[in-house]
Amino acid sequence: MKKLFLALVAVTMIMGCTKKEETGYVGPQEPAIENGVMTPEVLLALGRVSDPQLSPDGKTILFGISYPSVEKNISCRNLWLCNTDGSGLTQLTRYAKSVSNARWSKDGKALYFLQGGQIWKAPFSGRRLGKKVKISDVAAGIGGFEIAPDEANLFYISSVPGPVTTPKDAGLDKAQAYVTEGLMYRHWDHWVTETPRTFVAPLNGNTISAGNSFDLLGGEPGFELPTEPFGGTEQLSWAPDGRHIAYSCRKKTGKEYAFSTDTEIYIYDIPTGQAVRIPMDGGYDTDPVWSPDGSRIAWISMARDGYEADAQRLMVADIDPDTMQASGIRQLAAGLDRDANGPVWTPDGKSVIFSAGIDGLQALFSAAVDGSAPAERLTPEDWKYDFFSPFGFMEDGTLLASYYCLNFPTELVAVKPSESFSPITKVNEAIFAKLDEPASESVLVETVDHKQMQCWVLYPPKFDASKQYPAIEIVLGGPQGATTQDWSYRWCYRLMAQQGYIVIMPNRRGTTASGQEWKEQISGDYCGLNMQDYLSAGRWIKAKPYVGKLACCGASYGGYSAYMLEGLHGDLFDCFIAHAGIFDEKALWFTTEEMWFANWDNGGLTEYAYTPGETGPRGDGITFGGMQQAGAPYASTPKAVRHYANSPSSMVTKWHTPILCIHGMMDYRIPYEQGMAAFNAAQMMGVPSKLVVFLEENHWILQPQNALFWHRTYFDWLDRWCK
Repeated sequence: MKKLFLALVAVTMIMGCTKKEETGYVGPQEPAIENGVMTPEVLLALGRVSDPQLSPDGKTILFGISYPSVEKNISCRNLWLCNTDGSGLTQLTRYAKSVSNARWSKDGKALYFLQGGQIWKAPFSGRRLGKKVKISDVAAGIGGFEIAPDEANLFYISSVPGPVTTPKDAGLDKAQAYVTEGLMYRHWDHWVTETPRTFVAPLNGNTISAGNSFDLLGGEPGFELPTEPFGGTEQLSWAPDGRHIAYSCRKKTGKEYAFSTDTEIYIYDIPTGQAVRIPMDGGYDTDPVWSPDGSRIAWISMARDGYEADAQRLMVADIDPDTMQASGIRQLAAGLDRDANGPVWTPDGKSVIFSAGIDGLQALFSAAVDGSAPAERLTPEDWKYDFFSPFGFMEDGTLLASYYCLNFPTELVAVKPSESFSPITKVNEAIFAKLDEPASESVLVETVDHKQMQCWVLYPPKFDASKQYPAIEIVLGGPQGATTQDWSYRWCYRLMAQQGYIVIMPNRRGTTASGQEWKEQISGDYCGLNMQDYLSAGRWIKAKPYVGKLACCGASYGGYSAYMLEGLHGDLFDCFIAHAGIFDEKALWFTTEEMWFANWDNGGLTEYAYTPGETGPRGDGITFGGMQQAGAPYASTPKAVRHYANSPSSMVTKWHTPILCIHGMMDYRIPYEQGMAAFNAAQMMGVPSKLVVFLEENHWILQPQNALFWHRTYFDWLDRWCK
């Protein structure tokens, strides 16, 4: 029966396809699978679902699936359709160049999408796409767009020259150099030669170009819209009447930008060109969304400037349509003590749906706008999946959303709040049907200060407690993140389990799914309780009779944790793997880009403050060059002094366990010299060690062949020391 179903799905996809395959097209794959074992090659064959959009009539879901090709070393994304119950799965495009940001026209008779950095439009009828026409010609390219509800205008993200110049600007086209006279000259993986800006253009049949577009920030120089490095169209929102745009922007440059997290919500009036700020001050204000009637805005807000991991509060304000002034600013779901994400209004405008991490899961909640009731959890605790904010609503109250878990990647799902859920898509079902499935459980581990720490444990398929298995302890990045029912294409815990490893994932101090106090404790205490939490979890799992050797593996802050634990663990771990880890905290302070993060978390714990015009130390031990730098290695703040004194680099004489150091050369958050320094230290201590540096990767590993090499290197090291 299952084979018949899969065959029917395949026929539907073929018959529904409206385009012949272009040369270079990358589509669904059939990886070789032996004995039910998932391999890195199988992982890299999976389709990746993203950006679902409900049609105007509420019957059809438009979404994208990208497929990587290891052979071509590319990924290609095309468009698909299905009905809201998952039936009628249809592949809409078979382009060789990726398609993204697809949006319905107001009447559902056309689609707009991005391809090759420009906007295209194609007629849509009978589940088929007609001939596409390019409707933009923007020299700097377009990175995203959203169409006004009345379809009269759209806004799009492009770029303008940034603060970093090159010799090309002076006419020397063969010279290569970057030149800057201020901070924030690098972001994540690029030098800031361009600054993102958002423009508005009419949808009147004319080609969209710089000539008929205007910059939302007008003559305000140097500011980003949206905020780098990860901000996108979700940081802007059209009002229902198409007259106003709400947007999030940090209107600072240079050193002030580098130390502050103060983004604010602004409301822009298209007829007058005026913008009004919602007066919040403090830290990040992001993700604005208008209510269906345009009378309110909801958004996510942090109270403290300079603290990027502050509590994420769900806020709502009433908006005067004439003056754009905000009033009645209030917090919803204040009693939840969990970080709110992705606010979405219900169709009646009476509630806001959002997601939040809680007890090792990402759950959906509803908050009444009038504050008449506490936040209501919509996905019960026994639904062991991570759910994300809905992209659509059915008339019967069903939410259309996305979800994943430790055993499968993102799929679309229909949720009847607090009652049931049912999959809409199962894009990779044919592959997963051939794999043996691991089992997971949530456990509590007692910490050194007698608290209960939630951990996930994932067991190999066909686990037998009478046998012995090697194990991996995952040390988390962030540090403010969470280990939930998370799916990752690099840190794929299912893949680890299917290689015969038990995987334990502790939600140590600093993680976000156990309330603000638990999360906030880690700031200024990197070398303290969270390291003891990891040791507690490691001892707990290694004490099991079915566990043999134990590895410690992590990236970013997890890489820092691996380097730190190498000097702390005694003989608990049998090998380490550190990806993009911090080795020397003092050196990192002088080479990273986002100074606000290090300034707070390295022990500063002090809000942003700046007095222009000062040079050198003020004499208070925390102010230098007019900027509050309480987390600096030259500050006198007690927690900062302790932090730098206990950098992983200070404990290399205690290193004795084999360690693999991996880094991307384009990682500007934690520059690759940190991985080199750790490897050099291990070599000088006589510790078996290996260094892998990816020349064209950043903090992550994104290219398919690099990803495959990463996985092969990872498991080769684990097997060498743990099996």
